[in-house]
Order: sequence, then C-alpha cells, then structure tokens
Amino acid sequence: MSEEARRFLSQSLALTDPYPALDDTEGWLRFVEQHNERVRARSESPDLPVSVEDTVRGGARTFVIRPEGVPEGEGPILLDIHGGALVFGGGDLCARNGSTMAMTAGTETWSVDYRMPPLHPYPAALDDCLAAYRALLEVRDPADIFVSGLSAGGNLASALLVRARDEGLPMPAALVLLTPEVDLTESGDSFRTNDGIDNVLAGLREVNLLYANGHDLAHPYLSPLFADLTGFPPVFLQAGTRDLFLSNTVRMHRALLAAGAEAELHVFEAMPHAGFGGAAPEDAELAAAIRGFLDRHRRSS
Repeated sequence: MSEEARRFLSQSLALTDPYPALDDTEGWLRFVEQHNERVRARSESPDLPVSVEDTVRGGARTFVIRPEGVPEGEGPILLDIHGGALVFGGGDLCARNGSTMAMTAGTETWSVDYRMPPLHPYPAALDDCLAAYRALLEVRDPADIFVSGLSAGGNLASALLVRARDEGLPMPAALVLLTPEVDLTESGDSFRTNDGIDNVLAGLREVNLLYANGHDLAHPYLSPLFADLTGFPPVFLQAGTRDLFLSNTVRMHRALLAAGAEAELHVFEAMPHAGFGGAAPEDAELAAAIRGFLDRHRRSS
C-alpha cells in the first residue's frame, strides 16, 4: 500500500451516531445535514477546470458539468448518480462529486440531484434518475450515453437500467458501478467479515428501511442484485478488500456474468468503501481504469 493509503486507513470515518426513529422526520433532516456538514469540513471542494450549470432535466434537478476542452453538443454524455446512503450528498456535494467524475470520464456529465428521504422516500430518487435518463435520450443516441454510480448511486444506476429496460427504453453504451449498494437486505458475507474493518462505512439497515418506506427491500428496483440483468451493457465494477460492500460488488459481477453481460471486476488491496479519499496513487489507478473502460466503449466518430 502507498503511504497515503496507510494514513487514510488510520482514520475512523464510519458513521456511528444513533439513527433517529423512522417516523422522526425533523430528526432525520437534522441528521442528514449534520453528516453533510462533516463531509464538507473533511474535504475542501476541489478546484477543477469544469463549468457547472444547475438545471432541470426531465423534471429532475441536474447539474450539467463540462470539463474544459470538451465541446458543447458533441461526444458522449455521462449520467452520474451520486452516493450517500440514499439520504446524503445532495446539492453542492452532488455537484462536487459529479465534477470529479466528469474529470475522470473526460465527458460532459449530468449529475442527478435526486430527491431523498425523509421527505421523498422510494420511488422518488429512482423516478428522478429515470426522468433524467429519458431527457438524455432526447439529445443523445444510446450509444453515446454512459451511466455511473458510486455506492448508493450504484444502487440507483443499476435499478435505473432494470426499470428502463422494463419500460422499453434502450440501454446505454456502458455502466460503471463503484462499490455499489445493490443489496439493501445486506445479506452478503462482507457485511459480517468487514464489519469494523471498513473505516468509512458501517451497516445502513435503518437508512435502507427509511428509503424503502415499507416496500420489500429485496424488490429488484430496491436491490437490483436480485433483478433479471438480461440485456445489460458492458459493466465496470470496483470494490476493495476492506470494503463493507465487497460482497455486493462480487455478487453483482457474478450475476451479470450469469445473465450474459460483459462485466469486469476490479478489487483493490486494503481499500475501504469509496477509496482512499482521492489523494492516494491507488485512487489515481482506479480513475485511470475507469477512463480506459469508458474510452473503449466510446463510439468511433
């Protein structure tokens, strides 16, 4: 491991505060904002060479982000869905994460600032992602669309493709799933073996119940690991050996292969959930792998 990775692992960043009661709306609103403030305080907003436009696409708030040198109206567009346990990471944090992904992909990026609990439980977030995807299909051929999601964003990105296929919409050119939260039932082995080993993430069962709002956690639109994945495009999956969601990622990879999809799995040594904070060589290696995958699936001009 790099020294930067070792330093990151010496910190304790997992959320350990007690969750509010499921029916305590005001308590959840405070809880979410307090956590978002911690994230803002922990890391400065990167000064990236991108333009960011706060827009609405298909009725969903969406940040349209364009790296310098990427021409408007040309080339592929990445639809990126932010992480945050399905309750955190909206607003400025959504734009920040989308900007980082735009630089990684080297493409115009639509980052969906989807609605979240406690005010907007399932299916609001998935509805917003689907609305943005429909809007994107109006301006780009499916062969020029990528979709990506980190953590909770990986849940929504996967569920988006399942629901889009169910509704007769075409698939994008490729999908990137970074340590995806594809099983809200938390049934995988690493939820036990990496509990307390992952310094970034602890179990999210209470949050999952808040998001699901009484729906079955195993429903394919809530836990896309259990969906029929037939017809999925090529998929890039990533996790780490200390990642609480390692089983999510490995099992999703196996399910995709069983469904006949092209899928490649990247597991990084000692990496916890969502990487080493962005400053380690391993993070740069992951970004380069994502870029290489997307470049291989760009349509030739």
